[in-house]
Amino acid sequence: MVWPLSDRRVIGRCALLVLALSGAACRGEARQTSANDAALARMVDSLRTPVERAVGLVFTSTPKSAMRTKKQVRGYLIRKLDEELPPDRLRGLETTYRLFGLLPDTLHLRALLLNLYAEQVAGFYDPDSATLFGVAGSDPERLKLVLAHEMIHALQGQHLRLDSILDDRRNNDRLTAAQAILEGQATLASLDVLAPGQDVAHSPQFWELYRDQVQQQKTSMPVFRDAPLILRESLIFPYLQGAEFMHWWAQSPFRDTLPYGRRMPQSTEQIIHPERYARHDLPLGLAYPTEPGVLYEDVLGENEIRVVLAHLAGSDEVQTVVPIGWGGDRYRIYQSSAGPALVWYVVWDNAASAGRFLRSAGAGLRHTPRRQYRAALDSLDLGGHPATRYVLAPADWPRWQDLPSVTVSGR
Repeated sequence: MVWPLSDRRVIGRCALLVLALSGAACRGEARQTSANDAALARMVDSLRTPVERAVGLVFTSTPKSAMRTKKQVRGYLIRKLDEELPPDRLRGLETTYRLFGLLPDTLHLRALLLNLYAEQVAGFYDPDSATLFGVAGSDPERLKLVLAHEMIHALQGQHLRLDSILDDRRNNDRLTAAQAILEGQATLASLDVLAPGQDVAHSPQFWELYRDQVQQQKTSMPVFRDAPLILRESLIFPYLQGAEFMHWWAQSPFRDTLPYGRRMPQSTEQIIHPERYARHDLPLGLAYPTEPGVLYEDVLGENEIRVVLAHLAGSDEVQTVVPIGWGGDRYRIYQSSAGPALVWYVVWDNAASAGRFLRSAGAGLRHTPRRQYRAALDSLDLGGHPATRYVLAPADWPRWQDLPSVTVSGR
């Protein structure tokens, strides 16, 4: 799912993986803080006009900027991570991924996320203070690459309520789609800033090379390389798929507008398959009743379902070519004395899509290595729509006799 990832103000606001393609890395801590601050301010000022030209928006004011040591950045990341992942939410995310088999039970999510962020960050935009931060000791040319991206987030922040977008935790899939727009726009526009007039994104070889470079960079970032697939995919998706969506947008009938506000995509399905956005293929809403004993609930969406499918197939690659026919989903984690219980409903576009999912995922989901647990995957009808229900719970869970239900709301 996504994160704190869903609350990606930490993850999303940092120049993460894709900018690491340009070698944005920290190299020791600088001493002349005031001189570094002045140099950073000059760099920001030099990028202002190119960023405005690339995005098609104008800064209402020049962004504030400041340098921070690696130690200060780590402290910032810890504070942000604790804000975005309070204990109950952290426990809910860990439990969810463990039950889906995407995280080992022994992995501690908070520590791994902190190490991932610290490994990748070279500069970031903080929407709370509306300030661009550079990491002291970064190579100036590499820092410029990062700032070209992060200044676009600063510009977005002057025209959008970023906090209202990134703090909406009711639907992780929709949040990921919004994040893909912000990161995708920043990725493409930063290319125009750094290579003006070259229109590199329109080269037929660009996207293949782009993806290859992302994969190659894994070897230079050992924490990222060794992280579970769900975390790696959550980090990469907004940049890669978001940039491809924005590339499509620039050639679509919507090209004279920006995908902000009501135009913003509402699902990762729309990001992965822009033609579904164009034909207004909106997700169905699923809702559980209010009841006690709930630990956590959210939406997986097409992208994270694809991660589940890759995991079940034993693959380290997530396929995004053919639509899976996702119509909407929602899962809920229940507390019980014998362990957490997962109930997950998915509505499909048609019976054929539901059938493909059952054939590809059925054997893996119905088998669980968890001792004293039971798994069930069934097909059913929800509000006239073909659907599946997956339950993974302790064998003696009382709700097996009366499984939780959901209601479906229209598009």
